[in-house]
Order: sequence, then C-alpha cells, then structure tokens
Amino acid sequence: MDGLIVVDKPAGLTSHDVVLKIRKALRVKRIGHAGTLDPLATGVLLVTVGQATRLFPYLSGMDKTYTGEIRLGQATDTYDSEGQPQGPESQAFPAEKELLEVASSFVGEISQLPPPFSAKKINGQPAFKLARQGLRPELNPVRVTVHRFLILDYSPPRVSFLVECSSGTYIRSLAHDLGQRLGCGAHLSALRRVAAGHYTEEEAVSLEKIEGLAREKAFDRFLIPLDRLLPDYPAIWLDEQGARAFAHGTGVGLRQVSRASLAAGRQQESPIFRVFSESSRFLGLARFESGEQVFRPELVLASRLSE
Repeated sequence: MDGLIVVDKPAGLTSHDVVLKIRKALRVKRIGHAGTLDPLATGVLLVTVGQATRLFPYLSGMDKTYTGEIRLGQATDTYDSEGQPQGPESQAFPAEKELLEVASSFVGEISQLPPPFSAKKINGQPAFKLARQGLRPELNPVRVTVHRFLILDYSPPRVSFLVECSSGTYIRSLAHDLGQRLGCGAHLSALRRVAAGHYTEEEAVSLEKIEGLAREKAFDRFLIPLDRLLPDYPAIWLDEQGARAFAHGTGVGLRQVSRASLAAGRQQESPIFRVFSESSRFLGLARFESGEQVFRPELVLASRLSE
C-alpha cells in the first residue's frame, strides 16, 4: 500500500495524532506526514503511506496557502490563542490603510524568527520543550518567502487574511510580527491550510471518512497512487533498457528517453524529473545534468519495475 492521502485535519489534534489514527485504520506501519500543522490549525495535511514516505523532501517543500484570523491588541507567548498574554491588552487599533501597508511589507523574501513554542530543534531538543520549562530558546532567523498576504476583512480587533508562502513559514510568527510592527501586539486566533502545492481542501478527506472507507477496503477512494504524485515536476518515460539501468542506479542518456513532459506549475524548470517506464509505472526521480546530458538517479523505487 503506497501513496498519498490528503487529509482534512480537524482542530485539537497534532499532526502526529493524525498519523497514528491512519496507521491504525490502514494497519500499515510506514506512514508519515509532510508539513506539520499545529493542533489549533485545520485543513490540508499530506500523509504519506509506504514508499511515498521517501518523497517527503519534495512533498514537504511545496508552497502552502492559508486562511485565518489574527486578533490585534494582545501578544501571547505561543503567538496564538492558546498561549499566555504578554503585556497589557491594547485598544489602540490601526487604521485600515496602515494595516494594509504593514501587511504588504511582509510580501517577498523575509527573515523570520520561529515561535519559541515550535518544533525547531535546539541541540536536539524541540524549542517548545525548553519553552515549557521556562527557558527562552535561542532560535535563529530563517529566510522564507511570502508570495501573498491579503487582508480579506478588518473588523477591529479581528483581521481575516489569506497567505500564500514558501514551506517553513510560520503563520504564527507572521501574526506576531504584524502586531509588533503595528505597535498594538497580535496573535493568531484561527488558521486553516487550504492548499499544499496543488493539493487543495476540495480534495481533502476527513479522518472519519478515511476510517470508514478503510473498513470497507475502499482504499482507492482516498489513497492517491505513486504514479500520480508530484505532478508539478517535469517527467520522462524510459525505454526498457533505460528503465532497467535506472532501477540499478545508473544514469541514462537522452537516447533512452522515449518521451518527456514539462510541468505546468512552479517546478517546470526544475532539474528534478519524475521517471516512468514505458508502461507509465513511476520508477523514481532523476536529476538532469545538462553538461553531460544525463539523467542521474536521485531516488529509485527499484521494486516498482517488476510490479
């Protein structure tokens, strides 16, 4: 059983909780998730099953889109509504024009400090464990990209928003930093991930439905097979000789490529290609070396060739 499940994560569960529930429902041990969602958040969580877990670096690195709500006037230690208030509450809310201007200043590549209560590792320890002990984790800023930060509605102290951003962006930090720039403090009060790459909330399946379909053995109703994953990457199809060489970890030349297809998404100029046999069985990923005109194996799912 190999593939991807687009889960509609409910509030109140950690991403790991979701994995445990699906592991129990499918009776499969090799299950993981790509792109953590906080317990407060809902929406698209990509859960990998079997060999799809090997695609984690590519699935987790996709851009994300969120909608949610920020509450102005109060910062918290966790940067969300589950934390302890930090400092006095403010009623000095900005004018809408100022809010829009400050929000737009976050668009582009920015330096962002992860929240103290986060899963970022410090000397092997998650930051949130240190924070719970009353320690102040020394976190380093990271470079992230915010493609869009749209204010959908402003009814002080509530701000409804949509954010499209690169992987690794903390929306809690974005809410906290917005409040600091505005001088009134702020925290994230609601969050929903509506898309991870091209996987959207429209195709996300609830845990209850997954558990029910699993009992019926109707796995094809929610499990996306390996052959349909990573459609944002370009693809090549190899002849029989090329497929066997690739399966053994050997680079293949252009003569062994029977056809190719460019991607429609942001990865269309990527040096990473999905590799298929002539019968369209997904064999793995290859990196194209333009100087040598060779596709070198990046990830090989060797057993797929004989399935």
